[in-house]
Parts: sequence; C-alpha cells; structure tokens
Amino acid sequence: MTEPKINSILDEGNRLFLEGKFQQAITYYDKILDEDPKHISSLNNKGYALSKLKDFSNAIKCYDTALEISPTDLSVIINKISSFRKQGNLIEALSICDDILKNNTNYNIALYHKERILFSMKKFNESISCCNRILDDYPNNGDVLFDKASNYVMLSNYDTALDLLEHSISQGIQYKIKAKKSKSFENLSNNVRFQNLTS
Repeated sequence: MTEPKINSILDEGNRLFLEGKFQQAITYYDKILDEDPKHISSLNNKGYALSKLKDFSNAIKCYDTALEISPTDLSVIINKISSFRKQGNLIEALSICDDILKNNTNYNIALYHKERILFSMKKFNESISCCNRILDDYPNNGDVLFDKASNYVMLSNYDTALDLLEHSISQGIQYKIKAKKSKSFENLSNNVRFQNLTS
C-alpha cells in the first residue's frame, strides 16, 4: 500500500476516533495493519481506541507490538501507562513512569500519570511532590492544581485544598463541576467556602 493511501486511511480512522466512533476507527487501523503489521501509528491509535472501549488487555497488546518495533516511542509508552492505570495495574504503571523519569526527570506527562497513580495508591504526600514538579513549569495547570487539592483533602488539610481548588477553578469553570462530582471532595459538601466556590 502506498504512503499517500495509508495516510488517507489513517486520517479517516483518526476522524472517526475524534468523533468517538472507536469501533469504526479500529476497522481503518486494521486495514493498514493487514498490509503493514508494523505500522506504529496504527498500532498506537488502535490501542488507544481499544482503551477508550475499556478493552485494556488488547490495547496493551497493541502497545507491546509497537514497542517491539520502536522501544523508545514515548507516546506509545505513555498510552501503555494510561491503560495499566485504568485497568488498576498501578504497580506496573508506576514502574514504567519511573523508568521514563530516570532519563527525563521533568517529563511532565509521565509526572502527571505518576501523581494520579500515587493518589490511587493513597500515597498522597508523594503525589503532591509530583504535582509540585509539574506546577514549577506550569503553575496554572488546572488539572494538576485540582489533583493537588484532592490530595490535600485526603490529608484533611482543607484550607490548603480549598486554596488550590479556587486557583484551579480560576483556570476553568469545568473544575467547579468536577469538584461537585468528585468523591475526594465529599467530606467538604457542607463546608461554606466549598459551597461558595462550586455554586
């Protein structure tokens, strides 16, 4: 299959993916992989589509195949971490994050996954230190501010948590909604400041 033809099939697959039609997108990635089983982008995108369908074990197979061909492809490695994390395989996900961070200590995407993994493992102080490293570079990152606030709630440090939540909400209205729905903030549902921030 010629490169332009592959690219147009890949584009169509990606278009369907962006529309949330993951199963249909996979049929396009498979068309390319039938011709070229080592096509990294198709393997990576197929894995990502499978993970959106919560088929994490087949997603990881796609990533592993891609990594046999290109062992240092960071976008594939990050997607693999994400699938492990969503599958609840936190130890494996954390270990891959740590491998990346050995060579790229400030690789923020790996730090972002790591802070979320540590939160899930109830290692709140360690999660906060990962958040801090990202916030050194991006002090107004709403997602990381929100995650850091969630960690402080878990540590019952409500004032700090609410300061961070306020900073997070100033980055985008979506964090108000997220805080209202988040299990992390349940303990604060009767707190007047929390109610004011999220109303």
